[in-house]
Amino acid sequence: MSFDDWVLALHVLSAFSLVAGLVLFWVIVVAVRRIDTPGDTLRLGPIAKVGNATVGAGMGGTIIFGVWLAFSVGSYDIWDGWILAAIVLWFVGAALGRRTGEAYMEGPKLAEKLESAGQTGRSEELLLVNRTSQGLLMHTLTSLVVLAIIIDMIWKPGA
Repeated sequence: MSFDDWVLALHVLSAFSLVAGLVLFWVIVVAVRRIDTPGDTLRLGPIAKVGNATVGAGMGGTIIFGVWLAFSVGSYDIWDGWILAAIVLWFVGAALGRRTGEAYMEGPKLAEKLESAGQTGRSEELLLVNRTSQGLLMHTLTSLVVLAIIIDMIWKPGA
């Protein structure tokens, strides 16, 4: 195996990591929609940290190894349309993912505030915050952008 083969394997492994993180966040998104207590909301924090690490490794690995391959593999150039499209989509996905995280962090913030005030029971306000429609929209868009990147990487339009 050549060095480029190893880099390609790491690039694909990074993509799997990214998709796995997105799937984990879909599980959290569905689960949190039913949670109305501060304790249950905060218990999802360690799981979200695993998702953040998985998505971070996936995002970092895909861009680093992908750009490396664009420069290293003789039949590809960084200015090929499908590579530029993937890079643009990567930045769009990163921005959408950041906004998703911001939307879903409102629930834990409110849960901590409620717990510090001694309110550990059910909270309609917390349930509404956990059911954030903006967060759901942002995560849906992030997932669609990642799907578009995968389609771009498989079929390489214009290559």
